[in-house]
Amino acid sequence: MAEFNYGGQAVIEGVMMRGASHAAVAVRHPGGDIIVHDEPLTAPIYTSHWGKLPFIRGLALLWDALGLGMRSLMWSANVAIEDDTDVSFHGPVAWGTVAVAATFGIGIFFILPFLVARVADNYVPSPFVSHIIEGALRLALFLAYIIAIGQLADIKRVFAYHGAEHMTINAYEAGAELTPPSVARFSLIHPRCGTGFLLIVMVVSIFVFSFIGRPNLVWSIVARIVLIPVIAGISYEFIRFSAKRYQTNALVRWLITPSLALQRLTTRPPDAGMLEVAIAALTSVLRAEDRLTVAAPQAAPAAERAAA
Repeated sequence: MAEFNYGGQAVIEGVMMRGASHAAVAVRHPGGDIIVHDEPLTAPIYTSHWGKLPFIRGLALLWDALGLGMRSLMWSANVAIEDDTDVSFHGPVAWGTVAVAATFGIGIFFILPFLVARVADNYVPSPFVSHIIEGALRLALFLAYIIAIGQLADIKRVFAYHGAEHMTINAYEAGAELTPPSVARFSLIHPRCGTGFLLIVMVVSIFVFSFIGRPNLVWSIVARIVLIPVIAGISYEFIRFSAKRYQTNALVRWLITPSLALQRLTTRPPDAGMLEVAIAALTSVLRAEDRLTVAAPQAAPAAERAAA
């Protein structure tokens, strides 16, 4: 098993993989080539000692989604439409896009359920019951969103690349050969999946928000924004703990069963070409971090070239 827990996310016609000090995005170009972009991780959340502290290191997952993940998504979109692969995603454009995405996510999945649940406060005597109602609404919105976007043809392909990402990481952690036939034998499900992390966030938020009781409207909204990093930190530590013990501990397996089941909605079986792309992304990261101790994939049918 790898000493570092590798992870990533699906992007448009490709996969982003992140290691301890490098990240890589591999995308299938319309012409058939696998285009790979890799870069060092220089943000303080990755490089500083405080970024590796318990309950703080979970913030890296938020940064992956909003910073690194958004940049990877933009880069993959350019490759997929045969545009310039030298994408500059920094400064006001980057932070503006991240701010819009964060505002949308917080508004839909945190503030909206709170406002709807607040209507029931006059009829619910217990603040904890009110928070459970809010949490149930939040979870229902989250599931509805995943199911709805999962019906789109383009998203189905993204979900298949998500499956390729999981299978490739599972193969690497098992010490298997990193080739499509070898990786194809592994599971679509992985205990450190970001989808499962989001589900844990939904559940943990119920208990965290219950400690603040029922302050006025403004303070309730502010608390739901300010406490998101706290919730992310707790959720990450649970994911990290459960990923190490779910194979040997029956209670942990039971606790993460909903998380694993949810991944069935966000993964699809990939084809061999998708596995090639995921392998190319992980191989690039492993090579950059001098961890390429298992067999690398064979050359893709079309030439692979790196984008600076």
